[in-house]
Amino acid sequence: MEKGNGEVAITFAIISLTLMLFRVLYVIYRSGKPLRTEAPGALSTLIILGSGGHTAEMINLLLVLQKERFSPRFYIAAATDNMSLQKARTLENNLVDENGVKEVQTARFMQIYRSREVGQSYFTSVWTTLVAMAHALWLMTKIRPQVILCNGPGTCVPLCAIAFFLKVVGVRWSSVFYVESIARVRRLSLSGLLLYKLKIADQFFVQWPQLQRQYPRAHYVGCLM
Repeated sequence: MEKGNGEVAITFAIISLTLMLFRVLYVIYRSGKPLRTEAPGALSTLIILGSGGHTAEMINLLLVLQKERFSPRFYIAAATDNMSLQKARTLENNLVDENGVKEVQTARFMQIYRSREVGQSYFTSVWTTLVAMAHALWLMTKIRPQVILCNGPGTCVPLCAIAFFLKVVGVRWSSVFYVESIARVRRLSLSGLLLYKLKIADQFFVQWPQLQRQYPRAHYVGCLM
């Protein structure tokens, strides 16, 4: 009897793993396809900010974003990065529509734990990475965005990884749009390389033609920022 139960458990585990593998392959196949929406309405959008030039480049990109199409907007930055969120608040406060009328603000601002601080040892970063992943899971299940915009800060990796996981389990399909920093001329950043190699990003953009030749799944559309 015990042997029979063991065989059933093994069979069930094999079937479950097989189904999960097919689901992962399907998600990877669907990645890179045009964004599909059930209705022409607004898309909830998560915007991931990073310290230094990352936020400056993202703000430049957001200036030409169709705000009414990508709404509500959720801004996330690292827990120690108050400057980036302040820049995002300033951007949202200055928004006006085509008629010069100030738009009703629909943005929200959040922070997430860093996976690794600058100069932190790799040994201690194992724990902080686990904490960051747990926090990312909580934030993603709370926000459940339809679109994710990011451009290279390390903060984006756990959030995008969780987004991929939620696609696999069927909780939410979030389309990840990654724009590599214009400072990356010859090779991708670590964040970009991870999202590219693991096929987590649905659309991957680079701003230099030589990067597109090196990474053929990337899209080159000139300088965006």
